[in-house]
Amino acid sequence: MFILILGVALWWAAHLLKRLAPGLRDRLGRGGVAGALAVSVVLMVIGYRMADGPYWWGATAALKGVNNLLVLLAFYLFAVAGMKTRLARHLRHPQLTGFALWAFAHLLPNGDLPSFVLFGGLLLWALAEMAVINRAEPGWTPPAGPFPVRKEAMAAVGAVVLFGVVALIHAWLGYNPFGG
Repeated sequence: MFILILGVALWWAAHLLKRLAPGLRDRLGRGGVAGALAVSVVLMVIGYRMADGPYWWGATAALKGVNNLLVLLAFYLFAVAGMKTRLARHLRHPQLTGFALWAFAHLLPNGDLPSFVLFGGLLLWALAEMAVINRAEPGWTPPAGPFPVRKEAMAAVGAVVLFGVVALIHAWLGYNPFGG
């Protein structure tokens, strides 16, 4: 469990450096921050696979179905952030909102302690990151149009394609993303 916690903590630290310790972040440079994030992901993967803890509930077909719908929406929010679609006018942090939704969705079918540490820790990070950004930069100017229908469609199609690829990777790794 220690490796998992260390990975989540390093993820938090690397992301929050920009606003909480900008001097240190500048000294590390983009390569240093990217390296820290890569190490954090490796630690989270290894730590999650090694971690053990109590199970409070298991995955059901219904929980996986809700998880899949929320993850699809989260991927759409990632596309909204990158493509600046119409929805980006109404959400200040579409990518972080999508990340938080992704993390929350993974808590639904995974009712065990390692999942709470991983996905709960990442959910709390996304919420904290939004709060830190809002505090540091209280003013926000939403993206201005025009918002072509083509962009909206591309965001939706991209989300569905990404969802399919991620579902295949989950299945390949032995995690059935569908059914009970």
